[in-house]
Amino acid sequence: MAALSTNEHEDFRRMVREFARTRIAPHVAQWDKDHHFPVHVVREMGDLGLFGITAPAAYGGSEADFTSLCIAIEELGRVDQSIGITLQAGVGLGINPLVAYGSEEQKERWLPDLVAGRALAGFGLTEPGAGSDAGATRTRAVLDGDEWVVDGAKQFITNSGSEITSLVTVTARTGERADGRPEISAICVPAGTRGFVAEAPYDKLGWHISDTHALTLTDVRVPADHLLGERGRGYAQFLATLDDGRIAISALAVGCLQACLDLCVEYAGQRETFGVPIGAKQGVAFQVSDLAVMLEGARALTYRAARLKDAGAPSAEVKQAASIAKLYSTEAAVTGSRIATQVFGGYGFMEEYPVARFYRDAKILEIGEGTSEVQRMLIARGLGLPVE
Repeated sequence: MAALSTNEHEDFRRMVREFARTRIAPHVAQWDKDHHFPVHVVREMGDLGLFGITAPAAYGGSEADFTSLCIAIEELGRVDQSIGITLQAGVGLGINPLVAYGSEEQKERWLPDLVAGRALAGFGLTEPGAGSDAGATRTRAVLDGDEWVVDGAKQFITNSGSEITSLVTVTARTGERADGRPEISAICVPAGTRGFVAEAPYDKLGWHISDTHALTLTDVRVPADHLLGERGRGYAQFLATLDDGRIAISALAVGCLQACLDLCVEYAGQRETFGVPIGAKQGVAFQVSDLAVMLEGARALTYRAARLKDAGAPSAEVKQAASIAKLYSTEAAVTGSRIATQVFGGYGFMEEYPVARFYRDAKILEIGEGTSEVQRMLIARGLGLPVE
């Protein structure tokens, strides 16, 4: 993977920012109102090379560094969080597991379209009764001759039911280990497979533009060679995948904070009460100042974690940095979007103003890819504490 220079990063940032400004910003309010998933924008992002930022060149990728992916996610998230999560999940949860654990045949079959943005892949880990406790999965897969037979359900799965979804990788119990604990494996299930159903889209509080579904798997049969990586290693593989994802979610939170700060500074400088701009009032100015501090802290933690990953730091160090960044940035985004809504007053409660959308979208950041509570647990363990 090629590390880019600071100048190259900034050039790349400007390119993504311009794309988001011209191709997304003018339409995003209507897409959000209509709960519309803009497939054409996904394809344009693919044409721009965003899905292939970190992917191997052999499959159409750029082999750039992880920091570049975070920059792209931040800049998209600065305009709309749903578009940002579409890229984050498409790369981090769709492409990366195949790159890291897929066979050459699996890579050749699925990666070119995923990297080009012609297709999307999902990551089926969460279940109705197994969220933070992902090891409690109830989905089962039985090897019947040369086929896996999969039965179960997944929920809250991003990029899983769009018209260009090509596959969803799901975790399933494939037996028991010697210690009596479940053996969990990862299996690639192509979209359109008989018995594989993406349920109706969720009616969500936020991320209205994102494609999110519950999945039902009933007697789903896929070839035995659709096993991703080693049998019994699916849970470990997905946990490793989530470490990278937490840094990327932190970058998405940075985009949210930057958008809220930009909106607040502009509005507080223009909106007048009692003959002066509201930004002249300490009650407003100090809140906006706090928002600026939170943004700087979130950005520093996010890109520190990304640099550690790019530098090949020990996995334990990256894991700790990822959890710290994710915890701080996402909680800051929730607080920051609340501040922005307060600064806008009654207008902040109106959907015609983007702060309302950022406020709605921010909350899920504290939940997806590991809740704030899980991050605190992981950080405590990284400190050597015997927390459960």
